[in-house]
This record gives sequence, structure tokens and C-alpha cells, in this order.
Amino acid sequence: MPQITLPDKTKKRIKDPITVEDLAKEIGPGLGKAVVAGKLDDILVDASEEITEDCKVQILTAEDAEGLEIIRHSCAHLLAHALKQLFPKVKLAIGPVIDEGFYYDILLDKSLSDKDLESIEKRMMKLAKKKYQVIREVVNRERAKEVFKSRGETYKLKIIDEIPTGETIALYHHEEYVDMCKGPHVTNTKHLSAFKLTRISGAYWKGDSNNEMLQRIYGTAWKTKKELDLYLKRLEEAEKRDHRKLGRSLELFHFQEEAPGMPFWHPNGKTIFTQIENYLREQQLKRGYQEIHTPSILDISLWEKSGHTEKFNQGMFRTESESREYAVKPMNCPGHVQIFNQGLKSYRDLPLRLCEFGSCTRDEPSGTLHGLMRVRSFTQDDAHIFCTHDQLATEISNFIDMVFYVYKDFGFEDIGVKMATRPEMRVGNDKVWDESELALEEVLNSKDLKWERLEG
Repeated sequence: MPQITLPDKTKKRIKDPITVEDLAKEIGPGLGKAVVAGKLDDILVDASEEITEDCKVQILTAEDAEGLEIIRHSCAHLLAHALKQLFPKVKLAIGPVIDEGFYYDILLDKSLSDKDLESIEKRMMKLAKKKYQVIREVVNRERAKEVFKSRGETYKLKIIDEIPTGETIALYHHEEYVDMCKGPHVTNTKHLSAFKLTRISGAYWKGDSNNEMLQRIYGTAWKTKKELDLYLKRLEEAEKRDHRKLGRSLELFHFQEEAPGMPFWHPNGKTIFTQIENYLREQQLKRGYQEIHTPSILDISLWEKSGHTEKFNQGMFRTESESREYAVKPMNCPGHVQIFNQGLKSYRDLPLRLCEFGSCTRDEPSGTLHGLMRVRSFTQDDAHIFCTHDQLATEISNFIDMVFYVYKDFGFEDIGVKMATRPEMRVGNDKVWDESELALEEVLNSKDLKWERLEG
């Protein structure tokens, strides 16, 4: 008989085999009703998982953060189930958990409306109230392909092709509907009651603008109706403060279809914009920065030399004139380097701090645009410091001090610090990146700042 160890260190001999759910019922009827999943030796499992050997066991309910996440993930499957019933021809892509909710990406031959969202949510409620069992089935690759090929689920077939050989493939059966997921998920839809579909947006398959645009349906889920209502109330209050609404109501700026992601600044908005720009200019100039201005369009050869055409090609707008190809600048770096390159420089000229309020334009995917938070046309308060290796730590320290000064001047006190390391798509060799990352890390530690590493 296997021996299990519970979180309170209690040891218990159990009948072999027994599921996590049955164990929860043995411990107490309340826990038996509330269990949504479990952990065996710190590995998340479905409540239907059998315990067959000695292990540590934790019963998860909606009270646990991991339990609530499982409920949200299961709501994504419930959403897909409802979609399949209402729109049988829909193609399902992925349905992951996100902060405070979930989403599902779908391909459908019609654009969903808010009215459609209401109908889908009602169908989800109807399905959840049936309290049907959710059955997990582990299958091999061939069986998984057979299931989704027969259902015409092209995206699921693509996902299967990317699953490493030997990795477990699990299907989750929701009555007539089948989804594929690592899990775990709830074993019964009785646990899915406090949810709400919130909005629809566009999203490219795998986040690649070369792929087809899908529709993304967002939702949220909570352990109780009361918590859901509180969350929706917070959303409602936040919406009143949404900068896009304030932009219109205060006549600060607007967007229109003819210039997607490119704001039109009205007199009121431009006044605020200019005041902020002047404040930032003052802070930089008194710290030894020199303001410059560089062209908005540069010959493509400069972008090739800088590595942007190789690493950032999809984000650049291009144009031609007199048989020459140009790119609209997505960032200011190459232009600043051109200014540094003019004339001879001595070590006595360093550090040289150049700053610019540069107008940049990037070909951001339309589905990612969001008010002023994600745009195609923007002013980048940008600076580049040209210095010796010995000056590096001092310069890093000084600009960190300036950033904190400015943030606090704007009323921000709780400032999070993340140190981004080298991305996969980058210029510069590893030696340069090693030295740069080390210098950043040493300065952050010397300032006794709480910070975290953001890999890539």
C-alpha cells in the first residue's frame, strides 16, 4: 500500500489505486466537493490521476492560486466547446491562461460582435450547468492526428507536429467536443460558474504577421460570483480612466482609420506633450547631454550596416525615390552613430552624451495596436552615450539616477527594475554583451536596488 505525505506532514497509507479526487473525499466531504486538481511530488495532475506509489500529495481547490489558474484554463476549453456548438465550422488554435483570465484564438468566416459574445457566454453557462464530466485520455501522436484530422482542426494538427517525440499528448473530452492540452483541468464543469467573456481582438497565428489573422476572445474567471463582480467593477472603473477615452473627451488626441496607430495631437494634447518634452530636455541638458536631430528617412545601406534589416526588417516601413531604397527610421541609433562618426574624436571628448526627441515609425501588427501604449508613429526620447570602458559604470549609474529622479517627479514611487539580457535577435558579439551585462549588474547591485533579470 502506497504511503502519502500531506502538506501538514501527516503520513497516510492508502488503498491502491486511488485517485486524487477520491483521496480528497476520504479526507473530508467538503474537500471532496471542492477539489479541482492535485500535486503529486510537486507535479500538477488532474483530480482523476491515480496515486500508485509513495509521494507527497497536495489537494488543490479554487482557494489555491494554481487551482484558480486551472479553473481559468478549463474555462478556455468551455469557451471552445460553446464555439463549436454555435459555429461548427470554426477552427480552434490555442486557448491559454493569462493574468486574471484566459483567451482562445480562432479562425471564423465572420467577425464576431459584442452580441455574439453574449450568445457564446450564455452557451458556456448552459454547458457548465450540465455539470458534465471532463475525461482525460492520453494518446499517441498518430491517434491525436487522426482525431483532429477527422474534425478538420488544422491548427491542432500543426501543434501536434511541433510536440517533441516522446512527450505525452493528452486529449480532454467535453461531451462531443475534444481539445488537446497538457492539463491539468477540472474533472467536472460544476467548478466553472464565475466567468465572463470580456472582449474580442485580432491576433496573428503564432504572433507572426506573415501568418493569417485570427480572432482572439478574452475572458476572466474567479472562484466566486462575488469575486467576479468585484473584478468587473474594477474593470468598469479602469475603463472610465482609459487614456483612449480621456484623449477624446479632453480633446487631447484621436486616431482614425486612415492612419492606424498614428495619433493626431490636438492643441490641448500638444500643449501637454510640449511641457513634458521641455521638462525632459531640461533634465538631460543639465546632466551634460547635447540635443541633436537626425533625418526620419535614411538610405537602406545604413540600416543594412547597422543590422536592422536583418534583425528588424518586419518592423520597418520602406520607400523609394530616384531608384534608391530608403527606410523610415524605426529607431534613432544609426543616426546618432553618424553624428559621432563626423570628425576626429579624442578620449578627451568622452563621454559624449547625445539625446534626441526623434520621430520614429514602426510597422507594428495591426492587432497589437492599443491607443498610445502601442503605436506605429511616436516620439522617442532617446539618448546614446559614447564612452570608454572605464567610464561605463559611472555613466550607467548616472542615467539610472536620472531615470529615478524623473519617475519620482511624476509621482511614481513603487518603481520596478528589470535588467533585460541579450535577445536572440541582436547585433554585437558575445564579448561585448558579456561586458555590458556585467557592468549593468554590478551597478544595480552597488545601488542596492531590488531588480530582476529579464532573459532575452
